[in-house]
Amino acid sequence: MFEIIKNIHDREIQRQNTTYEFIASENFASQAVMDLCGSVFTNKYAEGYPAKRYYNGCAHMDEIETLAIDTIKKIYKSGFANVQPHCGANANTAIYSAFLKPGDRILGMDLASGGHLSHGAKVNISGKIYESYHYGVDENGWLDYQQIARMTEELKPRMIVAGASAYPRRISWAELADIAHHHDALLLVDMAHYSGLIAGGVYPNPVPYADFVTSTTHKTLPVHVVALYYGTMKNIQSQSTLLYFLAHRAARL
Repeated sequence: MFEIIKNIHDREIQRQNTTYEFIASENFASQAVMDLCGSVFTNKYAEGYPAKRYYNGCAHMDEIETLAIDTIKKIYKSGFANVQPHCGANANTAIYSAFLKPGDRILGMDLASGGHLSHGAKVNISGKIYESYHYGVDENGWLDYQQIARMTEELKPRMIVAGASAYPRRISWAELADIAHHHDALLLVDMAHYSGLIAGGVYPNPVPYADFVTSTTHKTLPVHVVALYYGTMKNIQSQSTLLYFLAHRAARL
């Protein structure tokens, strides 16, 4: 069995080293990250949060998680952060679960215009639990903020979801925040595909404008899959993480 798995592993290394893949959700993790993912930490269950675990022996897990939280807060200038070993869709689901009720309206970017499945697509849980609507781009491929404002005025969504998987232009978080808050809507920014550019200071940071920001670290940051959610609201960490944990009982590796 070992030889079979090793053969598959070696062929995957060969495939990655000899293939061009233009997949926005993928990147190459550093050797240090891959070494850590295959380290003794894999042996630990660490449900809960630093100093509030459901298992003993998590002191060093607490150190790593706290370091990750502090680093994220510093990089993105956020007052609050939560770091989990999950995908970005789960981070979005955490925010939805904490701050929306089933049937609430959400307004996100259309898939065909560059949006993401977890922003209310009908085939995704976000489009099944919530009443989802979508804005798009104009004939030149630009977001039409006036259209978004009109749709928000008409639909009165509880939450606007911003960010995209395939939109190569700058998004005005300030304009979207003005639209959302003028109509008493919450603004969630999923910045997963821009997080590395934002960390490098060459793309606008949504944290000062959004109520919540979610991201991953494995797209434009060369690390392992990690889901982040953070923002400016003081109750984001306690409320969103508690409800998400209760709903999903996600074991943390």
